[in-house]
Amino acid sequence: MDTSKIRKKYLTFFEQKGHTIIPSASLRPENDPTTLFVGSGMQPLLPYLLGETHPKGVRLVNSQKSFRAEDIEEVGDNRHTTFFEMLGNWSLGDYFKEEQLPWFFEFLTSGLGLNPEKLYVTVFAGDAQLGIQKDVASVEIWRRLFKEKGIDAHDVEIGSEEDGYTRGMQGGRIFYYDAKKNWWSRSGTPDKMPSGEPGGPDSEMFYDFGGAHDKSYGEHCHPNCDCGRFMEIGNSVFMEYIKKEDGSFEQLPQKNVDFGGGLERITAAVNNNADVFLIDALQAIIGYIEKTSDKKYDDVRYTPAFRVIADHIRAAIFIIADGVVPSNSDQGYFVRRLIRRAVRYADLLGVPDGVLAASVQAVSKTYKEQYPILLEKGGEISGIIAGEEEKFRKTLVRGLKEFEKLSTSNISGYDAFVLFTTYGFPYELTEELAHEKNISVDKTAFDDEMKKHQELSRMGSEQKFKGGLEDHGEMSVKYHTATHLLHQALKNVLGDSVQQKGSNITPERMRFDFAFERKMTDEEKQKVESIVNEKIKSALEVTSKELPLEEAKKLGAIGLFGEKYGDVVKVYSVGDFSLEFCGGPHVKNTSELGVFKIKKEESISAGVRRIRGVLE
Repeated sequence: MDTSKIRKKYLTFFEQKGHTIIPSASLRPENDPTTLFVGSGMQPLLPYLLGETHPKGVRLVNSQKSFRAEDIEEVGDNRHTTFFEMLGNWSLGDYFKEEQLPWFFEFLTSGLGLNPEKLYVTVFAGDAQLGIQKDVASVEIWRRLFKEKGIDAHDVEIGSEEDGYTRGMQGGRIFYYDAKKNWWSRSGTPDKMPSGEPGGPDSEMFYDFGGAHDKSYGEHCHPNCDCGRFMEIGNSVFMEYIKKEDGSFEQLPQKNVDFGGGLERITAAVNNNADVFLIDALQAIIGYIEKTSDKKYDDVRYTPAFRVIADHIRAAIFIIADGVVPSNSDQGYFVRRLIRRAVRYADLLGVPDGVLAASVQAVSKTYKEQYPILLEKGGEISGIIAGEEEKFRKTLVRGLKEFEKLSTSNISGYDAFVLFTTYGFPYELTEELAHEKNISVDKTAFDDEMKKHQELSRMGSEQKFKGGLEDHGEMSVKYHTATHLLHQALKNVLGDSVQQKGSNITPERMRFDFAFERKMTDEEKQKVESIVNEKIKSALEVTSKELPLEEAKKLGAIGLFGEKYGDVVKVYSVGDFSLEFCGGPHVKNTSELGVFKIKKEESISAGVRRIRGVLE
């Protein structure tokens, strides 16, 4: 069964359970400064999980494009990918555990035909310090469901993932794990959650591919073991808590269900093969690379290289289609990194120049039904990938010259680090060339330098993306409304070609990115500023309503990033000045905003400008 059929079966199954199918959001998050990319199905729905009304009701289902940059280095094994589709269904204060768990079990066993004997589940063990109880209710539901299939499902205590390697399976089918494994929020475990962040216990489903346990991972196997026997295929999050400023938790006004299941992993389970790269969506590009490289995927010498290329090019295609181009910062940095790593591994396979760009067509055809934009933008995407490959090859020439200067003796970890960060010279290439010269590279020291670099980058990222709308703080909400005024003011002054490309909001300031080909003049900036402040002084009422998409377009409502929308949308009006598709939240009147000032206007990439502004 291929990904297209499974995606369709999933959407249809939950549609028949009263859910409305909604489109995937862009990979570029809207007004969420906590992350560069959408990495889960719940991110675009956060305002609704916190209480905003969704125009499509309280039962929703979709397949959400997702990208997790932190998994780049993990790609090469049989299960990690950076890009994936997350099958999701949500209850916004409607049904809860008693409905969710049986429905997902029914979908897997009856809808997809999975053998229930191969399914294992985990649940939250509770946290006494936080006053959050053990999830006994989910255990009772799972026991009943397995019993209906003739399976006596025992529940056992595991604790931490590390405990699992000493305690093992213990004859269980239902396993209690701590918050590191069975609690979900965007920020991770309860202790890492900022105030205002929602989260809750979850129940995860694992598929057992069988096979002997590899003791190099630990003495005993358990569902969260990485030996390859088990693979997580779905996670039902019971989002019922919100963290308070004092660090404690209280119940959300509405109890939500947030389910996410990896389409690629579910497909692998249906095909009873743990290698997700054997599914159709990734085989399209692997088959193309096999033809052009004269190498075979099942040759273990080359398998990891095929996986890296397939994952990275697919991810780059989807990100570029959502409007991101390669650059040295923010989202563009990751597109550049994906393409350049793919080029490096393509060279290892002997793939001719230009093949990666040409493979866009093969990937686009695989997704033509669900994401027709890939075919529509195919030529543009191919051109961007080809251009980046050409730039990278020039970078490699410069890096090679620098390598020759260093390679008169063994290469230190710091020198290898500089080659990578300054000259874009991949570590694998440094190591390979050093081997040819019979000299060594200090890999341990290189890893240490990279770890320090990543920690500094992460700290910088936390500062850069701190705060934001996830806390629904007063100033964040004010800045959110101000972006609507700014967007329309820019269109009034610079023309309708202006399109929002992103925004970043903290309680201290706003950052607004927009498509425009040149630097704004001082006069234009002053004019925009004046318009925004005039609308603030006018005390315009901010209201929202739900409209059919076509009607909203006829009224002139602005949509962000060229996203797909459902046939009914939520639209926010600021008086008769601004009209935008948006999930909220906003102030009730512009008079609450204060005085708006533009602090800086600058270029961030070709054809994209950035305004930094404050409210005083």
